[in-house]
Amino acid sequence: MKTTGNLFIISAPSGTGKTSLVSALLENDTNISLSISHTSRQPRSKELDGREYHFVSRDNFILMQARGDFLESAEVYGNFYGTSQKWINEIMASGRDILLEIDCQGASQVRRSFPQTVGIFILPPSLAILAARLNTRGQDDPDIIKQRLSAAAEEVSHVGEFDYIVVNSEVDKALLDISSIILAQRLKVKHQLVDQRELITELKGA
Repeated sequence: MKTTGNLFIISAPSGTGKTSLVSALLENDTNISLSISHTSRQPRSKELDGREYHFVSRDNFILMQARGDFLESAEVYGNFYGTSQKWINEIMASGRDILLEIDCQGASQVRRSFPQTVGIFILPPSLAILAARLNTRGQDDPDIIKQRLSAAAEEVSHVGEFDYIVVNSEVDKALLDISSIILAQRLKVKHQLVDQRELITELKGA
């Protein structure tokens, strides 16, 4: 008998560095799988289908949405994003942990289906640093950057809906904080009673 896998959500304003943190986390922790979202937007330079996202047409996305394929879905800056319900159920049933890198709107939808979800919100050290990061990464034009900065205030207004807050002022420290949260969740009694049942049975019978 396997314990059901944990479901973790990481959310943050765009430019906070969550994607880099998630990549580092996945390199260090082989027991967690990243959910690859479907999206209707076009791939950016160096993005690959099935790695960063499952890229689908807008019409196909709407069809999948109507079929109920998505655990959560949202429209962000004119593009659709969604998380596969079937994949989440299968991976969690196998006992593996899952990490969702989604916005607050999607996080709220996920919690309705999985109240036990552990939410982690990443904050930048300051608004000035957030603006500098958005400008230096060179992925968006000035109008989009202005929209992302405006959206940051809306995202941060939902911070109280999460279980943990991590400030990404130093990548190594933020990564350690996130790893510690994940480890603590795995060591909770409800999981260890299943994972360590043979040991506990042996000790109780001594």
